[in-house]
Amino acid sequence: MSKPVRVAVTGAAGQIGYALLFRLASGEVFGADTPVHLNLVELPHAMDALGGVVMELDDCAFPTLEGVTTADSDHLEDGFRDADFVLCVGSVPRKQGMERADLLKVNGGIFGPTGRAIDAAAAENVKVIVVGNPCNTNCLIAMSHAPRVPRENWFAMTRLDQNRAKSQLAQKAGVGVGDVKSLAIWGNHSPTMYPDFDHATINGTPVPQAIRDHEWLKGEFLTTVQQRGAAVIKARGASSAASAANAALGTLMDITRPTPEGEVFSAAICSTGQYGIEEGIMCSMPLRTDGETWQVVEGWEHDEFAQAKIQASVDELKSERDTVREMLG
Repeated sequence: MSKPVRVAVTGAAGQIGYALLFRLASGEVFGADTPVHLNLVELPHAMDALGGVVMELDDCAFPTLEGVTTADSDHLEDGFRDADFVLCVGSVPRKQGMERADLLKVNGGIFGPTGRAIDAAAAENVKVIVVGNPCNTNCLIAMSHAPRVPRENWFAMTRLDQNRAKSQLAQKAGVGVGDVKSLAIWGNHSPTMYPDFDHATINGTPVPQAIRDHEWLKGEFLTTVQQRGAAVIKARGASSAASAANAALGTLMDITRPTPEGEVFSAAICSTGQYGIEEGIMCSMPLRTDGETWQVVEGWEHDEFAQAKIQASVDELKSERDTVREMLG
């Protein structure tokens, strides 16, 4: 057996946490030869529910689950102790009448302490994936309070947008989702994000050649992907859970396994000026990795339409950063 991997998950008793923990424990992510220890973090009032989740994990008898540690959010350092990976799932959802700026500030009060606790207690080379929304700026806040953790080890999840976009393209073209490659998300995980169909392929053919309905690509396709979260809430009366959990695990696999030839993956990373994007914001871009270190895919060119869409999302990220500037470490 390999050295155990310790994974911390916040919001572990919530719907997304419940949908991902059993897959994490089963060996799906790190393989059948790698033991997993789960550090599960919840709010104090949800600790009883978390206890029930732990019972279910026990009852699954996964050979790969080495152990489970629980901690409430009043003792975050205990929750992040020695974690190799942290999935920040828990966040305050947007409520009726709440402006996005209000949501940013409320979550800022959560992610500042989260960053400090990760900095104090997690493993030396911990990697952090922020799932809880608004995830780009939540990640920025946490990262700013964790100076020990390299900036390249922080990711905000846009894999769900990537999955949604691939699915829409596959359905339109009448192919399997696996036939859609090199689809990247740019910008913020919000209705401004841009799914880059120009550089994607379907069975090796560029999407604009495989799908001749360019009006659909620039219209219905974009709005469907950008507004998919709201559509799910309207349909099921609750936000995406299983698909968000699947995307979180997908991101974890994206950053720990070599990227297949001809593919990219999407996550928001701390910009260092790639593609002229302002340094220091958490912006989604096309990435590749050898399983150890990642890099932004360089050399993609964008027409005026795409550039305007990307810039709008970057501008939103800059505005969000300015809104929470006093919360940055």
